[in-house]
Amino acid sequence: MRLYDTARQEVVAFEPGPLVTMYTCGITPYDSTHLGHAATFLAYDVLARRLHDDGHQTRVVRNITDVDDPLLDKARELGVHYLDLAAAETARFQGDLRDLGTLPAFSEPRATSAIADIRGFIGMVLDAGHAYQAGGAVYFDVSSFPRFGQVAHLDEAAMLALAAERGGNPYDPHKRAPLDFVLWQPSAEGEPAWESLWGPGRPGWHIECSTLALRELGTTIDLHGGGSDLIFPHHECEAAQSEAVTNEPFVRHWMHTGMVGLDGTKMSKSLGNLVFVSDLLKDWEAMAIRLAVVANHYRRDWEWNDALLPATAVRLDRWRAAGPGDGGLDEVRAALDDDLDTARAIAALDDAASSGRGVSAGAALLGIDLST
Repeated sequence: MRLYDTARQEVVAFEPGPLVTMYTCGITPYDSTHLGHAATFLAYDVLARRLHDDGHQTRVVRNITDVDDPLLDKARELGVHYLDLAAAETARFQGDLRDLGTLPAFSEPRATSAIADIRGFIGMVLDAGHAYQAGGAVYFDVSSFPRFGQVAHLDEAAMLALAAERGGNPYDPHKRAPLDFVLWQPSAEGEPAWESLWGPGRPGWHIECSTLALRELGTTIDLHGGGSDLIFPHHECEAAQSEAVTNEPFVRHWMHTGMVGLDGTKMSKSLGNLVFVSDLLKDWEAMAIRLAVVANHYRRDWEWNDALLPATAVRLDRWRAAGPGDGGLDEVRAALDDDLDTARAIAALDDAASSGRGVSAGAALLGIDLST
């Protein structure tokens, strides 16, 4: 199998051992599962299915960020406790993924379940000389880590722009340098707070994922994934703080998915231009939704439109009419081994079904159950 590695900026061999450890950044549970979420988690699900097909076991960890600014803001807006909101939206998310036929994760740890671990990890970053205290917060000192930038490969201006856009607050006056990032921060009035050696507060976003990944999967992970909007600052900061403590590679292979758009604009909660899986499931079968999503190459940005599901329903009918069988299976395997080329895999199944060969085995590799 060959996959694009974000850090190496090329398609390279992916050659894990019998057990493949995978960490995929999960949701901040303040709204329902939208198609951007679905595209990300279905891509890693197809990857896991092909790895299983090739004789590997997988250990997939998908975190739940149940303490972070967007969740706290939404809970305050709705007048509910942030953990009640998180629990409700996490349950909805898990139900949507089950409906779409995803394999169960090995674990889905919540950030709030790991506060003690997070405090301990921050202490190790400080002890290693890679962090400092200021203004009641603890910051990672980017200048202490020469490999900062190894994942995203951006210049300083681009990093500053993305940090400002994605919650990095580069102009925080307590920082020594604009790209330094928060490990622990004082809680604002009404926000949850935990005691620590640095004063009451809550963890920063990046430290949550490093702590959970290292706790659940060990020092070095075979594959770490998420949407391409997480490459910087989130994954860059994860790699820096993790390797600053362990002195070992944090991730062997970085895999990122493209963005899903609607009417020419990226779907995002902040813009409100979302298509929710739960809404689509009211009118369309789950396998049609799944197939419409995985028909797009995982690395490519693509646009959702209302014509996709009717066309996909017709494709599913053709595949089902062809009956059970392994038509196109070898071609599907070859396509998935070539940077998870699901579009090519689907074309192979279309050809097989058109010639009257059953395609149930190849469809199953994509997570499409033709018996339903």
